[in-house]
Amino acid sequence: MEIKEIKEKSLWENFLKGKEKTFLQSWQWGNFQRNLGEKIFRLGVFEKEKLKAVCLVIKIKARRGNFLFVPHGPIFDQEKEKFKILPFLISFLKNLSVKEKACFLRIAPILARNRENENLFRKLSFREAPIHIHPELTWEIDISRNEEEIFSSFRKTHRNLIRRAIKEGVKIGVSKEIEAVEIFNNLYQQTAQRHHFVPFSKEFLEKEFLSFKEDDSLLVFLGKYQGKVISSAMIIFYDQTAYYHQGASLEGKIPASYLLQWEVIKESKKRNCQKYNMWGIAPIKNERIEEVLNSSEGKFNPYNYLEKNHPWFGLSLFKTGFGGKPKFYLKTQDLIISKFYWLNWLVEKIRKKKRRL
Repeated sequence: MEIKEIKEKSLWENFLKGKEKTFLQSWQWGNFQRNLGEKIFRLGVFEKEKLKAVCLVIKIKARRGNFLFVPHGPIFDQEKEKFKILPFLISFLKNLSVKEKACFLRIAPILARNRENENLFRKLSFREAPIHIHPELTWEIDISRNEEEIFSSFRKTHRNLIRRAIKEGVKIGVSKEIEAVEIFNNLYQQTAQRHHFVPFSKEFLEKEFLSFKEDDSLLVFLGKYQGKVISSAMIIFYDQTAYYHQGASLEGKIPASYLLQWEVIKESKKRNCQKYNMWGIAPIKNERIEEVLNSSEGKFNPYNYLEKNHPWFGLSLFKTGFGGKPKFYLKTQDLIISKFYWLNWLVEKIRKKKRRL
């Protein structure tokens, strides 16, 4: 086997097509990171000239120490090949970390959270990261069904709020123009203040929009009431899956956000999407994880399963009301390269405690 940098978008995207992944390994996400000023590596693992795995690696610059980060990757041609490919790839990434003066290597795997995958990373000397950058637990809806079936799977209160929004005269618009990002950002900053989280910058949002706009794979949805935008979302469409990546709304009694999500689902179906990934939700209680993993769609009661004291609990109630089921990824993994890792570990532990994550 050998590892080479991939420079052709078609080779990268053709390999990824149809495989288990998220947009975080897409060519567009790599472009976005580069536009933010980050150094990226698009690596391909080849065996006898056949591409067997790809891995987007981002060099993250931080005052507490630089590190290399693999978001929701690597992606294998066949999952069973992970046992052979991953040790070879990690050896390469360890050397790359040293060369790039990174104090650790962080991987947020797309692999399922199970004992087999946990043991695989333990054998490669990884440890569980103190904090995650991207979701390790997402909420996913099957939208391959017809609209009537999808709507009937919503929680009763969600269905009623959608009908009420229509009755109240809420209108949902869709924009492909950069000006819509400024409208979104105004709501987003207010949402961040209300819910006490650190928002992305306007520059971040604009560069994300422009990176995906090239392939017509990002739309800004705008929910208007009496001519005023009171709800908005930035939705990414990637290989038959729609992603609710950014959302914002004004506080009030008009349920525009519920109707907006229904319109997102309908637009996603028009684009031949089979799944709608609503991104991260609050953690599931440890003692209920096995039960949730083995349960069928429609059996999920957030009050029984989610950590109620988590800051995302309210948002998770909203997301889980649209039907669907949780999707677990293996927890984020760190490989220590230098002793400076422990400064980062301490900073992130404190940050996690302050944010109650």
